[in-house]
Amino acid sequence: MTTLTDAASGRGPDSAYAWFRLAVSLLIMTIGNAGMWVIPVVLPVVQAEFQIGRAEAALPYTLMMVGFGLGGVLMGRLSDRFGLFRPLLGASLAIGAGFVLAGRSDNILGFALAHGVLIGLVGCAVTFAPLMADTALWFARRRGIAVAVCASGNYLAGAVWPPVMEHFITTQGWRSTYTGVGIFCAASMAALACLMRQRAPAQLAVRDPQAPAQDRDPAFGLHPRVATAALCVAGLSCCVAMAMPQVHIVAYCTDLGFDAAQGAQMLSIMLACGIISRLVSGALSDRIGGIRTLVLGSALQCTALALFLPFDGLVPLYIVSAMFGLFQGGIVPSYALVVRENFPAAQIGVRIGTVIMFTMLGMALGGWMSGKVFDLTGSYHAAFLNGIAWNLLNLLITVTLLLRLRHQKTPQSGSDPN
Repeated sequence: MTTLTDAASGRGPDSAYAWFRLAVSLLIMTIGNAGMWVIPVVLPVVQAEFQIGRAEAALPYTLMMVGFGLGGVLMGRLSDRFGLFRPLLGASLAIGAGFVLAGRSDNILGFALAHGVLIGLVGCAVTFAPLMADTALWFARRRGIAVAVCASGNYLAGAVWPPVMEHFITTQGWRSTYTGVGIFCAASMAALACLMRQRAPAQLAVRDPQAPAQDRDPAFGLHPRVATAALCVAGLSCCVAMAMPQVHIVAYCTDLGFDAAQGAQMLSIMLACGIISRLVSGALSDRIGGIRTLVLGSALQCTALALFLPFDGLVPLYIVSAMFGLFQGGIVPSYALVVRENFPAAQIGVRIGTVIMFTMLGMALGGWMSGKVFDLTGSYHAAFLNGIAWNLLNLLITVTLLLRLRHQKTPQSGSDPN
């Protein structure tokens, strides 16, 4: 059997190789997700140079996240068919070219398209949902913490890249900085992609013995398409709320009279705390399941968003930014675990890619919408309220799914919920 061969070679689920592969995935995601976190730092500079409004300046982030989300489904299918090596190699070239072309753009449209098509659709898309789906297939007993570690690369990128970008933008200019980042990402990602040639045992086997039974009850007692749609709307709404501080914290700080560097530090702290949140949430999900972890994270994120309203001093903003990171970091990886726990393994790639796509679309919509609300009102106060409203929609959906799951499992109290 394939699984016995894998075990004998030391390359089966939960093996030492699986943990090595997870470490490589973490590095790739940290580098490849640079495109997601450089825009909040460069946004005020680009807005001033191109002489545009705040919503227009947020357009590159919006297009990048749309491409990020749509590309996750496409690249997930390619990874299912060919493995990760070739998509990752293509992503390294696309991200490098995207940064270089964006650095040479003379208008906001060219700058935005470089982010949306090359950096987002073809590049970053490979370094998020496909990596999480691949990790979920390489682990069984510690799947929650493994997926959380992998997904932490996204926030590790957010902790590393903003201060680095701020430093080089200040000293070298944003155009030269973009070129340098592009060259670095292309070279380093191409080298790391060579370590990802091995395909997951479940992709090579005719049937995955670790997968949930194919005749399991419908997810949450719903038709699979309805359950997937509910998770997609939940992912969209929570990330519309999530985008408000993550995309606009630097601009928000400059509007309050603080330095852009201080806003970049807040973003870095926020995302560094998000790493802690993802690890804790991953360990917690191994005990209580993905859907309960998702509900808890959503409720805490809503609380943190509300705390931005009464506090606008420098020290309170640092504290609330850290709290926001601690509260919301585990939300997005929880969707991957919810899918893995409630759908057959044969469907994991496309369903995780689809749900994660909607979380990315939520980030895209939230980044643009917050800028638009600011342009209309002249204040971020209404933008925070808008984020809270979307967060409440997420809570309504996820709590409903949790209650349906509990009702579905009640008659089978002795069964394994996973």
